[in-house]
Amino acid sequence: MFSNSPNIYSIKAACAEGFSELNAFDVALLKSGVGNTNLVKMSSILPPQCKKKDSIILPPGDLVPVAYAAVTSSVKNELISAAVAIAIPKDKTKNGLIMEYEDKNITKEEAESHVIEMAKWGMEYRNYEIEKIESIAVSHIVKNHGAVFACVVLWWE
Repeated sequence: MFSNSPNIYSIKAACAEGFSELNAFDVALLKSGVGNTNLVKMSSILPPQCKKKDSIILPPGDLVPVAYAAVTSSVKNELISAAVAIAIPKDKTKNGLIMEYEDKNITKEEAESHVIEMAKWGMEYRNYEIEKIESIAVSHIVKNHGAVFACVVLWWE
């Protein structure tokens, strides 16, 4: 499908309310900068030497590789949370590892702590020494129809 691995990434998170759960999810995608693209959910590998960007301008309608966690709910006052973490190896010839986590009735801090531990465990299992872990999390208390979305977007520079 693609001739080479993506070489840039961005990490984002957002929450939203909407007319329906799907509308709330759509708004969370828009707030995260991926709402006008076709997301291709991928497994959780960050290509070696991929560089972080604060934001990536994505062509409307393109297929976009993304690792993400998301929750929608229509239960009033329900707490929903999503988080992603990226473990970056010290050895720049090795790939990084992206982990995603979402749940209901947990805080943003609990989701983020859990996803960080997942990333650490995955790197330990690979025998990769970690240089750093980047993470982001979001929580939302549902009013009518809510969504949370946390993602790592991969792209080409």
